[in-house]
Amino acid sequence: MVAVKGFPRPLYPPDAAPGHTPSTSGSDVEAYKRTVSRAGRWKWQAFDQAFSNGFSHGKEGGNVADSGVAGVQRQQKIQPTGWIGQDTFNLLRSIRIPDGLPHAGEPAMDARSVELINAAWDRFKGKEPKPDTGSGSAAQARLNTAKGEVGNKESPASSNNQKYGAWYGMNGVPWCAIFCTWADQLSGKPTSSFKKGSAYAYVPYIVSDARLGQHGLSIPGTVKPGDLVCYDWSRDGEYDHVGIVLTPPDSQGNFTAIEGNTSTSDNSNGGQVMQRSRNRNSQGTVFVRVAE
Repeated sequence: MVAVKGFPRPLYPPDAAPGHTPSTSGSDVEAYKRTVSRAGRWKWQAFDQAFSNGFSHGKEGGNVADSGVAGVQRQQKIQPTGWIGQDTFNLLRSIRIPDGLPHAGEPAMDARSVELINAAWDRFKGKEPKPDTGSGSAAQARLNTAKGEVGNKESPASSNNQKYGAWYGMNGVPWCAIFCTWADQLSGKPTSSFKKGSAYAYVPYIVSDARLGQHGLSIPGTVKPGDLVCYDWSRDGEYDHVGIVLTPPDSQGNFTAIEGNTSTSDNSNGGQVMQRSRNRNSQGTVFVRVAE
C-alpha cells in the first residue's frame, strides 16, 4: 500500500442518510478523485473537494470512466456502496493503473494524492468534524468591515496605492487579497489565519492552503456570508482575484461579494472596493472557509 499518515475519516455522500451524516468537503475527497481517475473510473478534470453522489455511486449510462468509487469497489469485489471506509481506503492505496491507460502499472494513488490525504489526516484525525453551527461571528465581522469600505478607491488612479496596502506594508501592488486581510484583522474579531505583512497578499496561496486544510483555511461544503471566494478568470489553474461573500450562491450559481481592487472594466485590478454580482460557473471559482 502507498504510505500515508492515516485514514482521515469515513466518507458518505449526500444520499447516504438516514443513519449517516453527509461528509463535509476536504482534501481527502480530491485525493480519491485523482486516484479513481488514474485507475480509469472517473474522468480526469480540475477536481473539487465535494463528495458528491455522482462520484460516490457513478453516473448513469454504464460507462467505466464514469463509474466512480462504486465502480472500483465492484471491480475489486467490495460491496459497491460508494462510501469510503477503511477497506475502501486501503483498496485505493493498493490498486495500480490498468494496462492501456497512461502510467500503467504505477500506483493509482500518486504523490499529490498522498499530500492531500496527509493534510486531511492532520485536519480530521479519523473523525468527521462537528457540523458548522453557522454562528460565523468572525466571518460576519469580516464581512461587515468590508461592506463599510465600498466606494473607496486607490489614489492616484492606476497606482495601486491605497490605505490597505499601506497598513499591510506592501503598497503599490495588486491588493485584493490584502484588502481581505485588512478586513479580517481590523474587524474586531480577527482570526489567526491572517497576519499583517505575511498572510495573505497572494491569491494562489489562499487556494493552496485551503485545499490542504492549512492555517485554518478549508473548502466548505456549503457557502455562508463572510467566506472568501477566489476566481480563476481564464480557468488556467492560477487564481487571480479574491473577495468576501455577501450573499451565497443561489440555485443558478448567482452570488454577490465585496471585493477590493476591482471595477466593471477590470475584475482584478480595477482600483476600488465594490459589491460585485458573480456566477460561480462563469470562471473557475473556489470558496474558502476561515476557521473562527
